[in-house]
Amino acid sequence: MSIRLTSRRDRDPTEGSGPARVDRRTKNLTKRLKPGDVAVIDHEDIDRVSAEALVACRPVAVVNAASSISGRYPNLGPEILVEAGIPLLDAAGPDVMAIKDGTSLRLEDGRLLADGEPVGDGVLLTSDAVQEAMTAARAGLSAEIEAFAENTMDYLRKERELLFDGVGVPDVRTDLDGRHALIVVRGYHYKEDLEMLRSYIREYKPVLIGVDGGADALIEARHTPDMIVGDMDSVSDGALTSGAEIVVHAYRDGNAPGVERVRALGVDPVVFPATGTSEDVAMLLADDKGAELIVAVGTHVTLVEFLDKGRSGMASTFLTRLRVGGKLVDAKGVSRLYRARISSPSIVLMLCVAVFALGAALWSTTGGRALLQVLAAKVDDLWTALGGVLG
Repeated sequence: MSIRLTSRRDRDPTEGSGPARVDRRTKNLTKRLKPGDVAVIDHEDIDRVSAEALVACRPVAVVNAASSISGRYPNLGPEILVEAGIPLLDAAGPDVMAIKDGTSLRLEDGRLLADGEPVGDGVLLTSDAVQEAMTAARAGLSAEIEAFAENTMDYLRKERELLFDGVGVPDVRTDLDGRHALIVVRGYHYKEDLEMLRSYIREYKPVLIGVDGGADALIEARHTPDMIVGDMDSVSDGALTSGAEIVVHAYRDGNAPGVERVRALGVDPVVFPATGTSEDVAMLLADDKGAELIVAVGTHVTLVEFLDKGRSGMASTFLTRLRVGGKLVDAKGVSRLYRARISSPSIVLMLCVAVFALGAALWSTTGGRALLQVLAAKVDDLWTALGGVLG
């Protein structure tokens, strides 16, 4: 008997089947995932950004070879998928990653069938199961906080000179001295916040820095990035050849896998070896090169967001923010803070009041009264002519 796959849209039970799309990296999979596909991933502790990207692609189901909620911390991704009505088969086992793209998949009694043959067993997560797992994860959060503190001290030992003295920051041709810098990461609410910052970008003309896929986010918002920083694993070729200066984030030993891809496109990049994340590198670079103000879009701010990113190295972002200090302004939540709440009837009422106030002001003067009388006569003539035509 097949599982009844329900959602807020009350899906038909036969919608639990579709062609497989397989990738170990969720952010790579979402670039080619289409509505009606079955997403097959290997993603322990699905984070919020990955879940929102999956939901936007509208797959009929998500099959996770790993545990979607390991219990280390209360990650937000599984709840987002389940609330969106997308069936999530959890801990289906490593064998599912051997499924070839395009294979017909179907969920049946918690089993995954490929062309009618079982290829993996798992647990179909329900809303209640997710909530129970999240409660247990919150209870064990203290251990993750301790690990986060240890990682923070480890990063401080490794990058003391970079953090305190700027040793190792490369020279770039982009002029940031005395200017604003807008750093864009494809994180929470980046689209809404970029839209709200449109007038700021037009007025202040900040240096636009895209962190990996953040460069494509800028282009999608009809802006041209001045600089692209990252390991170049999630940015498009179009962005890399847009004319922006490319800064490849390398490992501390100088190994930079992204360099080959950039050079193959005919672009000569700057290499920045550093521990930590690419958003840290972008902030440190902007700060070292004299940016007056750094506005961050989509970056990580809270402890849960750091953990939700799923990297022990996220402790570096905490210290980087301390290093940059007061010149760093987070745009996160700007769209929610300033979202318009005025209804259409209210706008109409305001216009009527404004017209009435203007009329009263004109009527209080001799010239204004004469103008209103002339306008009234013109309207009366127009109404009479219109009545004659219709009659």
